[in-house]
Amino acid sequence: MAEEEQEEAEGEGEAGEGGEPSGKGSKKKLFIIIGLILLLIVGGVAGAYFTGLMDPVIAMITGGGAPAEGDEGEQVEGVGVFYDLEDMLVNLNTGGRKSSFLKIRVSLELAKAEDIPRIESVMPRIIDNFQTYLRELRIDDLKGSAGMYRLREELLRRVSAASAPAEIRDVLFKEMLVQ
Repeated sequence: MAEEEQEEAEGEGEAGEGGEPSGKGSKKKLFIIIGLILLLIVGGVAGAYFTGLMDPVIAMITGGGAPAEGDEGEQVEGVGVFYDLEDMLVNLNTGGRKSSFLKIRVSLELAKAEDIPRIESVMPRIIDNFQTYLRELRIDDLKGSAGMYRLREELLRRVSAASAPAEIRDVLFKEMLVQ
């Protein structure tokens, strides 16, 4: 009996109302609707992940919310201490063309406040390292987000080397002007 109902359904699908075949068209519509629904779900989950809305759920699943044993000395909050450097004005390497200048204001993110005296004691070395590096830059080196990233990484490497025992987490740009 089930086979008879299936044959009747197939017969109706081939010649629906008005004599048009409706079986293939309705299957295509069904696949398109299912595809759109899946696309919306995947897009929503991806958007939630990239905006950080999924972080508590991921931390709960992976167990990343609780600090591990032996981490008592480390700062868990994730926010360090910020130390502002003086404005720097450097002449960029233009290869003999018209002079170009870079004005930059930088803030250092330190792991702990106890590192501030160390930073202040080696400040002339930090400024010298920055000035030496920045004077060799060309305007093309600063273009785009990739140029900014390379500049940040290089400045971080140089300031970390100059203030060796102190931990510098990041170099943050407060202002950058190329003229």
